[in-house]
This record gives sequence, C-alpha cells and structure tokens, in this order.
Amino acid sequence: MPIKIGSITDAIEEVAPSSLQEDYDNSGLLVGNKNDEVEKALLCLDVTEEVVEEAIDNNCDLIICHHPIIFRGLKRLNGNNYVERTVIKAIKNNIAIYACHTNLDNALHQGVNQKLAEKLNIKQGRILAPMKGKLASLVVYIPNSHFEKVQNALFLAGAGNIGNYSECGFSTEGIGTFKPMDGSEPFLGEQGKRSLENEQRLELIFPKYKQAEILSAMNSSHPYEEIAYKVNELNNTWQEVGAGLIGELNEEMEVEDFVKHIKTSLGIDTFKGTKTNKTSIKRVALCGGAGSFLINTARANGAEAYITSDVKYHEYFDAEGELFLCDVGHYESEKHTITIFRDILSKKFPNFATIFATTNTNPIQYY
Repeated sequence: MPIKIGSITDAIEEVAPSSLQEDYDNSGLLVGNKNDEVEKALLCLDVTEEVVEEAIDNNCDLIICHHPIIFRGLKRLNGNNYVERTVIKAIKNNIAIYACHTNLDNALHQGVNQKLAEKLNIKQGRILAPMKGKLASLVVYIPNSHFEKVQNALFLAGAGNIGNYSECGFSTEGIGTFKPMDGSEPFLGEQGKRSLENEQRLELIFPKYKQAEILSAMNSSHPYEEIAYKVNELNNTWQEVGAGLIGELNEEMEVEDFVKHIKTSLGIDTFKGTKTNKTSIKRVALCGGAGSFLINTARANGAEAYITSDVKYHEYFDAEGELFLCDVGHYESEKHTITIFRDILSKKFPNFATIFATTNTNPIQYY
C-alpha cells in the first residue's frame, strides 16, 4: 500500500523527534520528497552502494537508516567517493533515503539504548546523561467557565507530562482586568468599559518541539479574542531524553559470566575491555555507538560496568579499575536499531512492507 514518505517519517519522529538530534548531526530526509509515495522500505544501519543495490533488487523505493550517508555536506556529486556514488545511485533509481541518528540515540522509549538494554537484559533503565534546554512552560489565563476545556485540550496536545505522570499542572484563581477597545469583539465585557473577571492562571510544562501544537490547542479551545499567555524556556534537565542508559541486571554476575553474557546477548565473539577490581557486576551503564564521553558519568552514577564503543587508548585509563569498561564495537552495539524502525512502522502501518538489509556494512573486520 503506497504511503507518503512524510507520514512514515512523522511516525518515526513521534518516538525520536528531530529536535533531539545533536547539533553536529544530519538526521532527516536526505534524498527524496516528503510528498512522494513509497511502497516498500529497506531498513539498515548504514547506507552504502551495496545497500542501495539491495534496495533495487528488492524493489524498495525507500531506505531507512540509522547513520546519515550525508553527514558533513556535499559540494558536488561527481562519484569521487563512496558517499557521492551512493547518493547518485539512489537518485538515479528514484530511491529515497531517510536517516534517524542521534535523535533515536537520545530517545528513552524505543530508542537505541533501550533496545540495547533489552538485548542485555538490563532492567530499571534511566537516562545516564539527561538533556537540558529541551523543555518550556506555558502560563495562560483562562475564565473559570472555560478552564476545564482549555486545560483538557492542552493535556491532550502533550502538555503536563513529567516522567511517569501525565496531566501535571498548577493553577491559582484570581481576578483579571481588561477594557475592550474600538474594533474588538469581546467574549466578556463591553467596549469602552473595564471588565473584572474571575480567571485562573494555569501553568504547564511541555517539550519545546511541541510548542506549535500546544499553542494551537490553546488558541482553538480558549474563548478570548486576545489570549494572555507567556512561554518560558526552561533549563531543567529532561529525564526522558539524553545520552546513554544505566540500569541493573536481574542478578549479580561474576565478571567472567558477565563477559559471556555480553558475547551471547550481542552475538559477538570478542570485544575490548579493561582490567577491573570488581569481582561481580550488577549495575551496568551503556551507550550505543561512540560513548567514551560518558565514561566518567558512568563512574559517577555508580556503574560497575560500562558497555559502549570507539574508546581511544588513553580513555581506557579513565576507568581506573573501578569500572569494567567494555568496547563491543560501533556496528555491534547498534545493529539492533533496524528492529526499532520495523516495530514503529508495523504498529502504525501494518500493511506497509519493510525488510531488513542483509548487507554487512561493518567496515571493521577481525582477524
């Protein structure tokens, strides 16, 4: 069944909003138009020439990937490197490319690290390094007669969610004053006369990326011609999104058994790690992809082991024996990502066809 690309990307970004991507990232629709219709998607970690060829062979007109093929920008398309050749091949064969990268890394629910935690059977997971600057608050003044209607509309639009609690807000009652001037069409009061009305001041927190939706709900439900409101940006950490994850194994494991657990869970034969003075492991931090920037954060949060990838030589010393630092490989820590795309799309569009790419795009080989 043909579906617009924009509908597919919207479904993914309900889980991983584009505003959650890091400043250096290039997530989004890289090739194609959001109004184009597609019938089949190839799901993969990386896009290469071989992956595009696989899409052609399987009649896929959309590739959904984790890592953006266009990362630093392109100034020309001459086919001089694998990035240019891959993009040219996709365009020639009318195949769209959509990437969902660090915004999926930073999402807790159905994100990369949550899926990795599921693979490793790590429970009670929470964000290791929550993001700041992603929340705002709305203050709006509402006549008593319409308070519940406006409040419910704002809750429905996504305001008032804090952690595992929804419909969170604070209100105080007072008296508002206003004088309708010439040209106004007041809901209450008369032109040229000061009006005193019983109103409530409602304050709610919301994710900044939902601001347009929140204000639209306020405007459509509020009775006033001119609404008194203000939006404040917050510096609060948002516990629902951010880098890495920390949780616990169901049962404490000896270090040797934990090593076997990692290999079995991730389907790998080997990985790099540090010496550790720990004899057993229960509290585990993790970060899919390059996560060495969280080594000290993992230690500070009491992790006994930290699973990630792309650790540089001198960064291993940062574990100082207190943390069993495990570099399992970038590809190995994120190859499960394609199942996230499948789960999102199969739930939203049960009749839309998706297949997993079979091309192994890991550029690292072990000898």
